[in-house]
Amino acid sequence: MTFMTWDRASARRLERQFLAEPAAAVTPVAEIVGAMLGAHAQVLSAAELSVGVRSTGITRVGVRNALWEERSLVKTHGPRGTVHLLPARELPLWCAALTAVPAGANPFPPDVRVTEEQAELIVEAIGDALEGVCLTIDELTEEVVARTGPWAGDLVMPAFQGLWPRWRQVLHRAGQSGALCFGPNRGRKVTYTRPPRFDPLPPDEAVRELVRRYLHAYGPSTPAYFAKWLAAPAGWAAGIFRALEEAGEIEELTLEGAPAWVTAGDTAFPDEPVRGVRLLPYFDAYGIAAQPRELLFPGAAYRRALAGGQAGNFPLLLVDGVVAGVWHQRRQGRRTTVTVEPLGPLSASAERELGERVERVGEVLEARPELVIGEVTVGPHA
Repeated sequence: MTFMTWDRASARRLERQFLAEPAAAVTPVAEIVGAMLGAHAQVLSAAELSVGVRSTGITRVGVRNALWEERSLVKTHGPRGTVHLLPARELPLWCAALTAVPAGANPFPPDVRVTEEQAELIVEAIGDALEGVCLTIDELTEEVVARTGPWAGDLVMPAFQGLWPRWRQVLHRAGQSGALCFGPNRGRKVTYTRPPRFDPLPPDEAVRELVRRYLHAYGPSTPAYFAKWLAAPAGWAAGIFRALEEAGEIEELTLEGAPAWVTAGDTAFPDEPVRGVRLLPYFDAYGIAAQPRELLFPGAAYRRALAGGQAGNFPLLLVDGVVAGVWHQRRQGRRTTVTVEPLGPLSASAERELGERVERVGEVLEARPELVIGEVTVGPHA
């Protein structure tokens, strides 16, 4: 049984995430996003930073070009039903795998929820309505109701400032199945469209491939961590891991004394940890997926840089591969003030490198950055 330390496992993950050494400027944006297994894009500027800090030359314009001009990226509902940037060429894998994940208990009361038959009707209606066009949410509501029935438009879903129509509880499912993705904004309004049609992979094949990719990017890992990353039932994930191990596609080792898995034969790890300073934005894939969380967020970092144990709500300062503080950037015109709150003293070399990382943040955002070392008073992002 191979015994693996956190430092060596972390070093390999950081290498495969382009965080040990950033990708060359000519590296396609979609390749970087693919290595991350998607860039969380509920806040698009955070996704742009996630990609940009992994490269020597990509800026937010490069990410937007990949998304809206080249169409090598798609903005849609990915892992956990949350909005992600995904490589367009990988949609056959993602959509097949995500729709194969067993659904959890419906969180809505009986008078609000839709039946499985109604959900399928809504997804089909969404795909038909978005074929070749970009629609706002209000326009899409009209089309869905016209194609299904008035029941789909009943204002029954509690929302931020009122009630949403019933059909919107299926919005993420339409994205995960390939019937919907985001289109370019129309002024300040979000639009939706349909991605190019494709033939999804067989579901079992897609799930097994997603596990292998997850372990390549974030392994050694466990079924429980995979289930948490995907928002999948723990028992289902454990069954997938058992089947892959019996087939010889993954193998067990120990990570800091606990069982963990990697893809079969993928047991080479760097001998030295990754040193230096890194800045990760809100909801960065590494901060969310790398486990065990208590080793990535040691000591005071677990209390300061997580929101009730949940990762992603604070931008992270990494020092030597672990979370060592939080940061926040506030933009005003062409300038952005980057406030970094270390949880302990920084060496002179770490401060110099932090300045370089802040300069890179400014390059990605196309802003003139100013570094302030001090307390971050902004609370966690919702």
